[in-house]
Amino acid sequence: MKRFLATFLLLAAFACTSNKNAVLTPPPAAPGTIRGHVQTSDGLPLPGVTVTVEGLGRRLTTVSDSSGTYIFGGVMPGVYSIVAELSGLQTWRRKINVPAAGASLVATLRTPSVSESITVTSEAPYVIGVEEVTVSASRYARADAVAKAAAPPPPSPVPPPALAAAPVAMATRVEPAPVTANYAHVEDHAFVETRTERVTTFAIDVDRASYANIRRFLTRGLVPPPDAVRIEEMINYFSYHLPQPAGKVPFSITTEVAGCPWNVQSRLLRIGIQGRNLDRWKMAPNNLVFLLDVSGSMSPPDRLPLIQSAFHVLVDQLRAEDRVSIVVYAGAAGLVLPPTSGADKTAILNAIDHLRSGGSTAGGQGIELAYKIALDNFLRDGNNRVILATDGDFNVGVSSITDLQNLIEEKRKSGIYLSVLGVGDNNLQDAKMEMLADKGNGNYSYLDSLKEAEKVFKQELTGTLVTIAKDVKVQLEFDPSLVASYRQIGYENRALANKDFDDDTKDAGELGAGHSVTALYEFVPASNARGKIATINLRYKEPKEETSQLISASAADEGKSAYEASSDMQFATAIAEFGMLLRNSPHKGTASYDDVIHLARIARGEDLEGVREEFLRMLDSARHVTGPRVAAQ
Repeated sequence: MKRFLATFLLLAAFACTSNKNAVLTPPPAAPGTIRGHVQTSDGLPLPGVTVTVEGLGRRLTTVSDSSGTYIFGGVMPGVYSIVAELSGLQTWRRKINVPAAGASLVATLRTPSVSESITVTSEAPYVIGVEEVTVSASRYARADAVAKAAAPPPPSPVPPPALAAAPVAMATRVEPAPVTANYAHVEDHAFVETRTERVTTFAIDVDRASYANIRRFLTRGLVPPPDAVRIEEMINYFSYHLPQPAGKVPFSITTEVAGCPWNVQSRLLRIGIQGRNLDRWKMAPNNLVFLLDVSGSMSPPDRLPLIQSAFHVLVDQLRAEDRVSIVVYAGAAGLVLPPTSGADKTAILNAIDHLRSGGSTAGGQGIELAYKIALDNFLRDGNNRVILATDGDFNVGVSSITDLQNLIEEKRKSGIYLSVLGVGDNNLQDAKMEMLADKGNGNYSYLDSLKEAEKVFKQELTGTLVTIAKDVKVQLEFDPSLVASYRQIGYENRALANKDFDDDTKDAGELGAGHSVTALYEFVPASNARGKIATINLRYKEPKEETSQLISASAADEGKSAYEASSDMQFATAIAEFGMLLRNSPHKGTASYDDVIHLARIARGEDLEGVREEFLRMLDSARHVTGPRVAAQ
């Protein structure tokens, strides 16, 4: 009995000690929200400011709205830096210390030109500390940046009568708009038995819009919708070390086979197509028509104001031999700038800066007028292109997908190409804009920041403006003795019937100067034998020709593992695995964020523009937000 009593007292003492320790262990801190407000020294809101929060291994980015407000959710306690950037102002930097105790606090900082208020709130309120830095104007400072946000605009230098009465968008606080974003449905390619169908055909794709749009979701702490994730556009957002073409053929073809990280039973085939580089000074003269959506849906700062800043970047690259016209559309379409030499940058920028949004969206009418202006000023030995910037929300006149497709297919016969810049979030008509670019023999980019505009219009200018091959189709024939089954990763909406490969009337993809295309196939070997697994045929047309040319290559499996592959293949493989995780693909196998991060980190390689390091930060953000799923828009 004494022994039992001693044991009981010992257990009771241990329980008390454990409970005491449990009381002293603090509960895990709950994530909070950083809310900020950017305004002028006069108290006026400053929209369109790119704001980045970085700390604890995470990096989040957003843009201030029409009231100068920005918000970051899911922020854990710690020290963060805040960077605010706007074309025309020097970069701002703040330090915020967010400990897991105390009450919420509002801090307002003022300088001669701008002030910013930051509020931090959470389930367990935090205290913040702020370090102040100064801000001054840069060489790109636009004196009317504030007036554009808060005052009625000056009259346009060439006001179109049809748009003169359009209402002016004022910088006022608005309620969040309903979510009407639209994406074309994407169904993952299934495995195909090689003995039944050994041939597969697709059109190339050099669009990069999906990657930038995914980045926009993740930096806002949101999970992108599966249909917004187009893996081929994610892979092709990056450049790779592919050889320049030799001879008269405008591109080279490279192949590589290695192990598959997410399925030990599978192998991966990478096909790389590299377009010939072109020095800017060698570009033929450009006949460009900027077609800008100035309807009411374009008033938020991440739409028309961002587009205006983006075209500043493009205009900076123009030469005297280039000419620019500007067409705008809202309730109707109008010409606001007749053909103007690229040397007269002041006239072009004034026309861009004086645009204001308001009214409905007559997109079809704007397209008609833009093509007419481009045709009237057609350069026989130049690059003729319409650059459409919009959220895709056409609602007046020709607006259905079918009608717009027919319109663009008819217009492309004139030899004028169409590129599309997408902006916006809650009403982004992604499917419509992708179709317009595809059918218009152009490319589709999504702008989530001014940095992305610099990538499109500065770093990749020749690829954006100069097409070196059109209607490019790729056809693979697998050897059934070596390949039991296969599936293409991505390119779901670029698949072609095998009979279309030799049909020169069938539209396909275009390749810009310096652009590269990467395609991945996952396949299951039929045996342990190695050797030539596939023949690759490629058809393309010269930009001004209607008869295609054929070139061929082959792919061989030499037995390399995933970690013996080239760094380019490893990096592309990591992106594909990331895309399958975001899409929750039925073929993702054992894929995990840990594997993706490890593979991408060891394969990062040269990164002059910082885009690969940014990808690694995106992976970390995705791992955080795809835990408890966050509703996306």
